This record gives sequence, structure tokens and C-alpha cells, in this order.
Amino acid sequence: MSQPAFLGGLSQEDPDLSERLRQVFLALVHAYGSTARPVGSETLARRFGIRLSPASIRSALAELEKLGLLERAHTSSGRIPSAFGYQMFVRAQLDPTPLPAELMREVEERLRRSTEDVEQLLGEASRVLSSLTQQLGLAMTASVEAERLSDLELARLDERRALLVLSLGGAAVRTLVLELESPLEQAELDSVAVVLRERLVGHSLAAVRDRLADDPVLVRDSAVRLVARTAAAAWGAPGRGSLQSSGADRIAAQPEFASGSALGPVLRVVESGPPLDRLLLEGVTGLSAVRVGLDEDLALQGCSLVSYPLPGAVRGAVGVLGPLRMDYARALAAVDLVGTRVSELLARGA
Repeated sequence: MSQPAFLGGLSQEDPDLSERLRQVFLALVHAYGSTARPVGSETLARRFGIRLSPASIRSALAELEKLGLLERAHTSSGRIPSAFGYQMFVRAQLDPTPLPAELMREVEERLRRSTEDVEQLLGEASRVLSSLTQQLGLAMTASVEAERLSDLELARLDERRALLVLSLGGAAVRTLVLELESPLEQAELDSVAVVLRERLVGHSLAAVRDRLADDPVLVRDSAVRLVARTAAAAWGAPGRGSLQSSGADRIAAQPEFASGSALGPVLRVVESGPPLDRLLLEGVTGLSAVRVGLDEDLALQGCSLVSYPLPGAVRGAVGVLGPLRMDYARALAAVDLVGTRVSELLARGA
């Protein structure tokens, strides 16, 4: 199973590279990242100005291949970083690149405008991540069935529509738009909300759903009965959590996914959820990590996942899915920024 790699989280398996090997390795990682083509000694000498003889560069490439950090691409004389090479690169060699202050302010504003609901906020987070990295942006919440209701509000939208706002612990919010069979004024909705609070607050969302459908107290008053039954119908079946993605067009532009036969299986895995939903949540909350070469699913073996499990009461995560050669410095900076800001907004109850 793929293992998460953290910045500075050195492993006993990581080789101690000499300066010569380190220079050649980093140059090849950057060259392959920009071209998606196998890299030879001539390219390293010409484009990166490595002051070694061609023979010395070829010798270094052979040593790096022997250490498992590089591998040959088919029968070509060029080499590409291996999954182990990228893991070691993230752990020991990656130089974090902070995002520009102007871009950080733009991200802040986009997320701040999308805080009416957890799902809306995470949907915008996935779009922001895709635009920042040119990869597939991901955001998810785990099932909230066990979360307890801390408060609720009813707001009139128009004559036959109302908004039910369910507040959970830690300032998380779930909203339901109710299509009412009969019109209710705001004063009537306020009275209904009093009864619903008495019967529902303090219970898990799973129990709240059941009570909306069959609590005998909630059928005594016609207005309460109307709202409760409409809410139960709008709620739907229990959810296992939601995984949102954005940027399929961006990842399709990557050479690795240029063909439908390569991209289609990846998008099908994303649409189905597992194992990405589990991998996004695994790890240390509040800390970005990279999984290189996802071997949990055949379609994802050529992909890396940068993830940030959200700290706080809402169990969820944000992340980026892309090819092995993705710009990890950029992806980690973006995921860390968006994950941190989403966590702060959820904690504030924005």
C-alpha cells in the first residue's frame, strides 16, 4: 500500500546522496517535470549546466538507478524518476515554494464567499486547488451521521419554500431547502423551530432523520407536521460522505492522461469514491502529505495524491490528484493553504 511522505520526514531507506548525485538527481527531476520525457546526460549538461563530464553524468545516472531513485523508460537511454525517487525527493530534497501574497489573498476571498454550507465551501476548495495546481482538485467530508445536532433555524425563502439550517458541533452546518405543500409565514416557521429544537437538539443526525419521520410529537401540530415530513423527504438516504472533484479538463491536458484510455479509469475511480476517500482522510490532521504511485487501485498507479486531513470537528480533507511528475512544491503549498483556511472558516462557523 502507498505510504504518505512528509516534508522533512526522512526514512531509513533514503540513501545519503553525495553532492554530485544530489545535483544530478534534482536536475533530472526538474527536467522530467517540465517535459514529461525521459532525460539523458546530454540534456542535463546542456539545459542545467552541470559541470561534470558526460561520462561522469552517465555514471551518476547509473548509480541513481542502482539506488532505485531512477528507472529507464522502455528501451530509451533516458531515465525518469521512480516512485521511490519521488518519495525521497518529497521527504528529503523538496524546497517548499510559498505562494505569492496576492494569490493567497485571492484564495482567501474565494473561500470566504463560499461559507454558507460545508458542502459549498468544500466544492469551492476543490475548484481553487485545481486552478492553483492545474491538477484535479479534491475535497470531501466523511459521513456526518454520528454528529450531534447543536441547534437549528428555519428561514422563509418565499411563499412555499423554507431553508432548514442544521448546526453541528464545531460550527459545521448542513442545510436543506424545503419545498412546502402549504405556505407558512416566518412567525409560523419560528414556532415550528421551537418544537423541533425541543425534540431534535442533542441527538445524532441519524436519529434526527428518524425522528423527523416518526416522532409522535411532531405530528400533533399541522405546521410542525408539514415541515418535519418535508424535511424527512428532502433528507434522503443516509450518506457515506461526499467526494467532490474539479479540473478534469486540466488533468486531461497532462501528457500522461492525453488519451481517453488513460484518463477514463482515473475519473471513474474519482467518481466512485474509494479508495481516494479513505486515502484523503488517512494521515496526520492539519499536515499535508504526499502519496506517490497509488497502488491501491490499478488505475491510480501513475498518480500521486497530495492530501490535507482537516483538523477540528468536521471530519474531511482536501487534496490534489495528478501524475507522478506533478509540481510537488506548488501542490503542497496550495493544499496546505487551502486546507488551513478551510479549517479556520469551519472553526469560526462562517
